[in-house]
Amino acid sequence: MKTNTRFIKSVVAAAADEKTVMPWARGTRRAAFIAKRKAELDRKAA
Repeated sequence: MKTNTRFIKSVVAAAADEKTVMPWARGTRRAAFIAKRKAELDRKAA
């Protein structure tokens, strides 16, 4: 069981260290994505 515990600890540490930016994160990227999606919907509706 010691190996399994060490493996789980390493997986948890790697997940905590992850710095990936998610698309739904707040900021300018999110605002640009929403504006693009809104423009596409407006174009389809017209």
